[in-house]
Amino acid sequence: MSLNFAGISPHAPILIPGIGEKEDLIKLVNTTNSLNKLSRIVSEAEIDTLIIISPHMLIYPDRFNICGMEKLFGSFASFGFPEESIQAKNNLELAELIDQKSQENALNSVLFDNNGEFFELDHGLMVPLRYILKNQENSIKILPIAYSNMSKADHFAFGQVIREILKDYPERVGILASGDLSHQLIQQPDTKEYDLQFVNDLEKKQIQDILLYDEEMMNTWSECGYRSVLILLGALDGAQNKPEILSYEGPFGVGYLTANFKLPEV
Repeated sequence: MSLNFAGISPHAPILIPGIGEKEDLIKLVNTTNSLNKLSRIVSEAEIDTLIIISPHMLIYPDRFNICGMEKLFGSFASFGFPEESIQAKNNLELAELIDQKSQENALNSVLFDNNGEFFELDHGLMVPLRYILKNQENSIKILPIAYSNMSKADHFAFGQVIREILKDYPERVGILASGDLSHQLIQQPDTKEYDLQFVNDLEKKQIQDILLYDEEMMNTWSECGYRSVLILLGALDGAQNKPEILSYEGPFGVGYLTANFKLPEV
């Protein structure tokens, strides 16, 4: 199996030096240290392509959005930091395989192409990439994917589609779930319990419990990472892995989780 990295990353722009003030970054030191560690893990995995699931791409209610454009570009200009930008290339071959295999498994998907010169990276992609790419001597291909509003089971099944493709795929591939947990830690402190339950269930590999979270919990939780992680868990289904929670914190009212899933060396 050519899945050589799997992880979870927050994506708050405040994590980027130049956007986040020095005093902000001090409060987020556990997360930034964890993202730096995740970057080293990706570098050591020597992957050729990184699939990133972002909550901030165009979300279709009834299908998964797979980037079908070769050139990728994004900057933090909208956050007052235009000096920081990222350029990358997509793995169109893998994107097309995922789209085709999804359709074969009755999971609606679309290869997104706006006929422009490049695909614009959102901050759900940019923030993790800002950390991960800095340790790459050679640039890796980036395949952005957006989740949908379809069922939890469909998201897990979509991840399983990726898993099946990667079993025979000749290149080394990583997958990263981008997303933040509760956005209501200050307004609704009780939502921290949901964050901690999620972190605990991930660490103990209680996948069935995660898939069966009740709707009342989901409506209250106010997160943007759950479905990203469901796809990741589907891609890990059947693969030997050991969850490693690198950090969780929420000093500004949003829960930031960083995690690595240790995989056998291949």
